[in-house]
Amino acid sequence: MASITVTFNPIGREVKVTRGISILDAAIEVGVPLRAECGGNGICGKCKVIIHEKNAANGIRDAERKHLSPRELVSGYRLACQTIPKRDIDILIPRETMIEERKILVHGIAKKTTLDPTVRKLHLKLNKPSLSDVTPDFQRLQQTLPDSCKLQDLSIDYTVLRELPDILREAGWDITVTIWDDERIIDVQPGDATRELYGFAVDIGTSKIVGHLVDLNTGKTVETGRIENPQVSYGADIITRIAFAMESETNRKTLKKVVLDGINSVLAQACAKAEVNSDHVYATVLVGNTVMHHLCLGIQSKFTGLSPYVPAVKSQLNISTAELGIKTNLHGIATFLPIIAGFVGADALADVIATEFDELKKTSMLVDIGTNTEVFVGDFEGMVACSCASGPAFEGARIKHGMKAEKGAIESLQIKPGFEVEFTTIGDVRPKGLCGSAMIDLVAEMFKFRIIDSKGRFIPDESNPRLRKGDQQKEFVVAWAEETSTKKDIAITQKDIGEIQLAKAAIFTGCSLLMKTQNAVRKDLDHIFLAGTFGSYINPENAKILGLIPDVPTKRIEFVGNTAIMGAKMALVSKKAMKTAEKLSREIRYLELATVPEFSRELTDAMFIPHKDLKKFPSVTKYIDKVGNT
Repeated sequence: MASITVTFNPIGREVKVTRGISILDAAIEVGVPLRAECGGNGICGKCKVIIHEKNAANGIRDAERKHLSPRELVSGYRLACQTIPKRDIDILIPRETMIEERKILVHGIAKKTTLDPTVRKLHLKLNKPSLSDVTPDFQRLQQTLPDSCKLQDLSIDYTVLRELPDILREAGWDITVTIWDDERIIDVQPGDATRELYGFAVDIGTSKIVGHLVDLNTGKTVETGRIENPQVSYGADIITRIAFAMESETNRKTLKKVVLDGINSVLAQACAKAEVNSDHVYATVLVGNTVMHHLCLGIQSKFTGLSPYVPAVKSQLNISTAELGIKTNLHGIATFLPIIAGFVGADALADVIATEFDELKKTSMLVDIGTNTEVFVGDFEGMVACSCASGPAFEGARIKHGMKAEKGAIESLQIKPGFEVEFTTIGDVRPKGLCGSAMIDLVAEMFKFRIIDSKGRFIPDESNPRLRKGDQQKEFVVAWAEETSTKKDIAITQKDIGEIQLAKAAIFTGCSLLMKTQNAVRKDLDHIFLAGTFGSYINPENAKILGLIPDVPTKRIEFVGNTAIMGAKMALVSKKAMKTAEKLSREIRYLELATVPEFSRELTDAMFIPHKDLKKFPSVTKYIDKVGNT
């Protein structure tokens, strides 16, 4: 079948593709980073491109008429996922469609732990064989191990055993052995190579991948790496990716390949910065939500997205990195920490390990906000966890001018008297959209200034120049066209506010139901830990005004950063932490919110700003009294 050349401008990248594939598929093939939160299903309307040759592609589809204004259609705007080129074509990518470097947290708090990794090295000098000593090579090696190690029953990997005779003799019987979990030898090197011992901790997030390269002799991170999860081209949320994987075995393999490519990219990035050979990386610990866990392993994931949301496996897994496809030492081991349930994965478990939540003396709450928000409530006597289907609104999906926390995103704002809006952007550049932390600020500020009521509805006010009737609904202008990089107004619509209310209601409902399960009330919460990149950038006062988290004194709210990666690192450097993860996976109770009788009522009440029951938010009543909202 004849090919077509698609050229992407202004970056000047081109690709030859088979006739019949979409512009979005062509972009994925050549690695052009286009926004496509819905995975190319024509739902999000984010993959806008401009085509000046109107007859070079198929006709405009209904999905495009829904998401593109008449002015945009006249100007040549199309949705990349809906556009099929007929011949060689030039594509212009507008600024708002290009994915730029994202704000990603690579660190978080972590408690100190004793250095005791699963992998270690020993330098040995063996006696040479002779006619009077014909002890086999491997037995000779075992006998040379110091008695204090208690490792005489060690096994040896077959691939290492094959080369052992040559290595011993070429090294002059002076070798370094690498031992995994005090059970088996996974590598033998000539000379003293004990200094060359590294590990790699990885957090496979739905939207980003973060890695720490760790010196296992010291337990210290020597370098980090990070990238956007390349799976985002197949959908911003895990449900979209599950649907894509369900379509065919090829799709499932594709998602596995791209995430492993991403992990290897982060590994190469960290090793290059640290000037460390990846052959010296022997242990890898990975965490991620349950779906990321399954997709990375190539395990059928569809049942994690279908009631009753059963994962294929829960326990810790140890797999050869060579077999999996991670480019560390040929004999390296990849450990996937255990998960808790279908929508509470190893990343959430790592949050608990890093904060030592299981050792707290007083009832506390841990919240990791994302497309799927995990919540824990409890203390050292026990805890219960849930997953809140908060959706991708805070990541920018289904929000007219929403975007991820990347360069050009408005990340914080205030409304001033006279309805002036002051904002800051990531990268300190002209804005092109709103990220999640700004959305929380914006809705809270509009509530305080009586621009919206407690139901999230715009309150008519002719004196407000920013409140207007948009293409299809009312909207509030955050930044005027002359202020933005896109030369278009950035606004929040009535529908956008509803999406944010739904997301915040889902999170608060999870918090509320877990507290009831633990017989705890708001005043009982000694601490609220906010984890993850998003959780670390929100304004806690505005989060309470919105009704996102329980109304506790701000001094009790602690931002803990990327505790998922820090928990993974703790497991990497400490067998005790790894055993704690296995123990917690068995002991933490999981609450499926949909099975709780009062779930629907709780969710409905939480849709109000801050909540239908104002007794739950006493600190917010001053704003209600001020603006007269009820």
